Amino acid sequence: MGIKRLALLTFFVAISLASIAQNGTVKGLVTDQMSNESLVGATIMLEGTIVGTITDFDGNYVLPKITPGTYNVRCSFISYEPITIESVEIRANQTLEFNFDLSESTLQIEDIQVVAIASRESETMLLLDQKKASGIKESIGSNRLSSLGVSDAASATSKISGVTKNESSGDVYIRGLGDRYLTTTMNGLPIPSDDVEKKNIDLNLFSTNFIKNVGIDKTFSVETYADQSSGTVNINSKTFSETIIFGITGKTNTNILQRDNWNNFKTTQNMNDVSFGVHQRSYYTEAAIKKQSWNTETQKLPMGYEFSFSAGKKFKLFNNEMTVFATASNENSHEYHQGIYKKYRSNVLDNSFTDAETFGTKINTTGLINLTYNFNDDHILNFNSLSILKTIDQLYEQGRNGEGYVFDQDPQEEGAFIRDQNLKTTQIFINQLLGTHALSDKNKVEWALGYNLVNSEEPNRIRNEVNIVDDNTVQFAHVGDFQQRKTLQEIDDTELNGYLKDILSLYDKEHKKLKLNYGANFRVKERTFRSLFIGVRAKGFQIESIDNLDEAFLNTANYSSTGLVIKERNPDLYNANLNVYAAYANTYFELNKVSGSLGLRYEMDDINVSWDVANYVGRTGRLSNSYNNILPALNFKYSINDNSSLRMAASKTITLPEFKELSPFEYVSPTGRVTKGNPSLKRSVNYNFDIKWEMFPQSNELVSVTGFYKKIQDPINLAQTRGSSGNFIYENTGKKADVYGLELETRLSLINPENTRLPELNIVLNATKMWFNQDLLDEFQYNNKTESNLQGAAGFIMNATLSFANNKEKEFIATINGNYSSNKILALGAPEDYENSSTLFNNEIIEKGFTSVDIVISQKISKTVSLKLSGKNLLNPKIEQTQIIEPLSGDASNELVSSYKKGINLSIGVNIYLNN
Repeated sequence: MGIKRLALLTFFVAISLASIAQNGTVKGLVTDQMSNESLVGATIMLEGTIVGTITDFDGNYVLPKITPGTYNVRCSFISYEPITIESVEIRANQTLEFNFDLSESTLQIEDIQVVAIASRESETMLLLDQKKASGIKESIGSNRLSSLGVSDAASATSKISGVTKNESSGDVYIRGLGDRYLTTTMNGLPIPSDDVEKKNIDLNLFSTNFIKNVGIDKTFSVETYADQSSGTVNINSKTFSETIIFGITGKTNTNILQRDNWNNFKTTQNMNDVSFGVHQRSYYTEAAIKKQSWNTETQKLPMGYEFSFSAGKKFKLFNNEMTVFATASNENSHEYHQGIYKKYRSNVLDNSFTDAETFGTKINTTGLINLTYNFNDDHILNFNSLSILKTIDQLYEQGRNGEGYVFDQDPQEEGAFIRDQNLKTTQIFINQLLGTHALSDKNKVEWALGYNLVNSEEPNRIRNEVNIVDDNTVQFAHVGDFQQRKTLQEIDDTELNGYLKDILSLYDKEHKKLKLNYGANFRVKERTFRSLFIGVRAKGFQIESIDNLDEAFLNTANYSSTGLVIKERNPDLYNANLNVYAAYANTYFELNKVSGSLGLRYEMDDINVSWDVANYVGRTGRLSNSYNNILPALNFKYSINDNSSLRMAASKTITLPEFKELSPFEYVSPTGRVTKGNPSLKRSVNYNFDIKWEMFPQSNELVSVTGFYKKIQDPINLAQTRGSSGNFIYENTGKKADVYGLELETRLSLINPENTRLPELNIVLNATKMWFNQDLLDEFQYNNKTESNLQGAAGFIMNATLSFANNKEKEFIATINGNYSSNKILALGAPEDYENSSTLFNNEIIEKGFTSVDIVISQKISKTVSLKLSGKNLLNPKIEQTQIIEPLSGDASNELVSSYKKGINLSIGVNIYLNN
């Protein structure tokens, strides 16, 4: 570098340093006046300027580079009275220190004292909870959900490390483990599933209007039910918001926009009986055979929409605070996809379709009412009533192109065509009453009662299996008496649950604490199930078109002739109940840098099922399983410094079979796959170990690394059946399974302005790698295969979010989300003939991994109006299932057994905020 350049550079550096040196600095600490604890996320501003910052995890703040002058320094925080220090003179090269001691915000209205409670919707407060928690817990609040453009609880969970949402099924996976291994609660109480085929409720049903925050406990706490391994998802519902919000959204899918689908979108015959999302049956199943059409219907302009509303009100009741909050939404959406479907048995093609089509219409109506009554902040009663009405209409067709093939079909194997029309309606009512009572400064009692009702129906499922003989001739298939049928399925669930716990503070000094938490909880759940099959035997009967099946059926003369014969069998029935009673004790301790909890839970689980079903030898049977569990849990934390810590956790949990897994009822999917329950199924016992390092660089940032191990005894899997059926069954396929995992999370601010009114750019990246291994019992070994991965578990998952916010009055937010989940087993393989297991077997079916990308953009048009645009599933990947086929002669091949694309979901919405 030349002398002139060096001199010039030195001059500019000196000028810059002199300029910096001329600025002043304000710093200090913000604490709670009563507890003397540091307040995280408090805002400090210079009034009349855009200069400001927030406090870090220790309550400290720094305002550097302040131009000399006189300012008012204001400190504010949610639920606290703000403090302003006026006429502060800041000079060059001067550092001033101001500490703020905030008191809780109290408003006196006609002898009513209202004390605000710190919000658990803000990201900062939830990160503080996570930092202080003894267990490994992560949460995401409604504030961050809004900034990320998240619209539902399922998407919310995928922003937490180690959690992903499956785009094909909507299931949530925690640490690669799916539906079987997790539990869903609302406000700490169990809630039912909306789908009998699943253990957990569809989290897409919970829009962000309902959510205060979503938390995931990845380690077991003795306060919670033991039926978990990967974790518990808890949705804390909103209790109050003074802002009145109206929302309207229009939505569509790129598959729907195809000309044939847009102008001629197909629905089932049952949609004629649906009004405003409510199905009213016109005929019972017996009458529907003759009086209701067998043909499909069409819907013009299948445009989706969503309407939402929320509002709250505070008022005085008996000189205490009462709040009312209500929110409701109604959503209508459509889907269409086309692809292939194949099935192999013993490595031989069983059926094949190259044009499998699905038309779907979904209508969801959800409403929540919350009442909260506060007795001077010492006694709080909280009542929630949630109702969900879900209607799904699904029309499935395969073989319209004449290329369908079904092995051993009568009258012929080629030209097979299958149509399945099914409408499912589910009504869920969740009612909860929760109480919190501060009996003294050292004793708090909490209790809750929940009552859940579920009614789920397939009121009139219509299925036809035919052969397209030529362009003008369709002949009905007739292998058995029920290939042309209408069926009814009804499920009624009731559940009563609750808990009672007492929290005692035995010793509470700075950095030295000892608390005892003890209590009990229970669940009493009952189910009644009924399924009715009525078929029409149509051997030799021919018509002209698959689109006018009424030509054959809706002709009374046909039923009196030898052509059509109505066949009916006794209804399939099962009744089941689950009784869970538990007591626990948990101690929390803190001694300087060491803290944690040690607890023990006793839980008794009784499961009883009785059945009367057609595909069970003797039709009737019953089982009664009782399990007594002693379940310890240890959580340990060592604070390395103020911003980082090391955690360890160990626990024992269980995995209980579901009612549907125990009852031997056979459920036929639209594709023809049959899934059957197994009365011999046993519970699994899980041993869980975690070690985690975490660091909080700033109040809104997080970096963590977690290693975990799980040992599962008697693992439960969905497997292909042994014997000759070639379908699916639930089994304890091995004696044990081992799961190892490594989890990484980063939540960082790429642009982290000290001035909170400048734009910001944040990134969230989390990834989980898992390794699985389970032994296989002799009866599940085939072709020298003695070990397997776990069914439904993904070996690698990753989530990434990049978000930008301008932090201006007319707020602009742009967020892009990426998600990847690797391959996982849909169903384990099995021999069809154990004696010839080296040649007669079915390999495992694999669900292929894929990547999904969403983008959400929102713009606040004015103080009361905001606009949101979103594109989801932008990459539109193929959703595929594969199976390795090993014929007796020839080379093995990896065959595609299912493939389709879901299309890109597009939406535009407007929110109107009143009283904002």
